[in-house]
Amino acid sequence: MLKKTILLFFEIAFLLIMLFCLFYYQLVIYGISQGKGQLHIVMNAQPIDEVVKNATTPDSVKQKLLFISDIKQFAIDSLGINPSDNYSTYYNQNNQPKLQVISASLPYELKAKEWNFPFLGTVSYKGFFNKKALKKEYLKLVKEDYDIDVYSPSGWSTLGWFKDPILSNMLKKEEGDLANLIIHELTHGTLYVKNDVTFNENLANFIGDKGAEQFLIYKFGKTSVEYNNYLQDKIDTKIYNEYILKSVTRLDSLYQLMGRGNSEATTEIKKKELITEIVLGVNKLPLSNKKQYFRYSLQAFREGNAFFMAFSRYDSQYEIFKNEYEKKFHSNLKEYLHFLKEKYPSL
Repeated sequence: MLKKTILLFFEIAFLLIMLFCLFYYQLVIYGISQGKGQLHIVMNAQPIDEVVKNATTPDSVKQKLLFISDIKQFAIDSLGINPSDNYSTYYNQNNQPKLQVISASLPYELKAKEWNFPFLGTVSYKGFFNKKALKKEYLKLVKEDYDIDVYSPSGWSTLGWFKDPILSNMLKKEEGDLANLIIHELTHGTLYVKNDVTFNENLANFIGDKGAEQFLIYKFGKTSVEYNNYLQDKIDTKIYNEYILKSVTRLDSLYQLMGRGNSEATTEIKKKELITEIVLGVNKLPLSNKKQYFRYSLQAFREGNAFFMAFSRYDSQYEIFKNEYEKKFHSNLKEYLHFLKEKYPSL
């Protein structure tokens, strides 16, 4: 009887798996491709200890790898980041992007395209290790008339599915930006809420930023070049982000106004005029590196609403987190992150 029950269980399980593959064929193929791409990186990553001990490894690489180890340990000890094996290995990209990410928005509405995945839920971006698959997705979105953004991320988190390695391109970053990136991705592995990309990315941006500040003070001191360079960069970033987020509101108002009886052709003209005004307006901002931000803003002509939606996804809730962190937790980041981990269920 027990043998028959076990056999029946496996038959039902097999049938359910086959039905899932039948109905979600494209998703299964995508998952296999992503798993293959990530597994290739994981399998070819080397333990940091081995890389550092290798006589052929440049000193500059050794120093940055040890620096990242310091960032990770600080994040665990002082910020409340969950311990993990992430960033204990190193993968040499040979200056080639391995992962590309696509995001999209409706052309006359600030509404992001969302993809549905098991366990993760809805996500407003999709990553690809396979260039042909990326192109296929891109052409599909073009056909559906979406505004599209394609970019290569500096890093990414697999939320514990794989052991995330240090990527060689990360080492090009300055100390503060590198600390921000590592703590950002470690935050994803510590707290990631299903079906809420905006919360997850804004939280990781906030923890990454404040965590980087605290690490730089711990490592170099408040009077250090590293810390003060990071603060100066933050001033520019804050000015620019606030300007773009205000521009998102302006675009939203335009679409609501133009949606009342105007043709798409008329709306498109007004949209291009406003985006041009927004981009040119960057030159009037009190930025220390105006040319860099202006060149970056030129992407808005090609990406349209997808360019602006990225700022809502990553930066729109920064002040909300900041106010709660300062007023309720007296700028104690470890206590604040502990509170958030208790409050929100994480994958």
